[in-house]
Amino acid sequence: MIDVLTHNRDAWNDDAHQSESPWCQPVDEQLIARARLGDWEVVLTPLINVPKNWFGDVKGKNILCLASGGGQQAPILAAAGARVTSFDRSEAQLAKDELVAKRERLDINLVCGDMADLGCFDAGQFELIFHPVANVFSSNVRSIWQECSRVLATSGRLLSGFMNPDFYLFDHDAIEAGEPLLVCNPLPYCDVEDLSPDSLRARIDRREALEFSHCLNDQIGGQLEAGFLIAGFYEDRWNGEATPLNEYMPTSMATLAIKATVESCG
Repeated sequence: MIDVLTHNRDAWNDDAHQSESPWCQPVDEQLIARARLGDWEVVLTPLINVPKNWFGDVKGKNILCLASGGGQQAPILAAAGARVTSFDRSEAQLAKDELVAKRERLDINLVCGDMADLGCFDAGQFELIFHPVANVFSSNVRSIWQECSRVLATSGRLLSGFMNPDFYLFDHDAIEAGEPLLVCNPLPYCDVEDLSPDSLRARIDRREALEFSHCLNDQIGGQLEAGFLIAGFYEDRWNGEATPLNEYMPTSMATLAIKATVESCG
């Protein structure tokens, strides 16, 4: 039985060291300089900038960048004036946050761990959590939402991005090989259970991260169950180079969720 958490950590460490993935490229000095002047943007999904009103005023705000290492969002938010903790399972992705922090003299707290276990943080420690598309690498998304709720202060904000569950209906290895788009996978899908043994072994040998789809009942219903109110939503596409599905449907979505007060829960 494969240890998915360790495998995915190793896969992301490899990507951070070797890949041209856009999620492994630290931001440059110009973006940090602009952020210091209040001119900044970040993404939860591939293309659409997160609406600024989802954040409120970030200056002095305790922000947890959850599973978003890579030298991008955490440094920008820190340069914009937030007190930032970057939490990621990949040491190499955290090292990219550290690289930018040292280069730009930013104060970022770096913590390595599993996004479904935030036990190292106190209850109510953060005022905002920034969680871009990453829970595809975790088997239990409801645990993530419960942990986010615990470490957020009342009325704290959870900004999260996640994949469109329908993305996983298709065999993406076959699509890359030039075969037509065919619905072939059950939902929810996971590589460990639904790939053939040979395909799974090939993916492991290539050190590719293993993924899990999550139904909207777990993604959005799970946030509601954890005590959040959904206050914002949008869908995003990718590009044709990333997936031909982009021509037919949004491939990801994002939510703004507010940790409810006792009164608002009724």
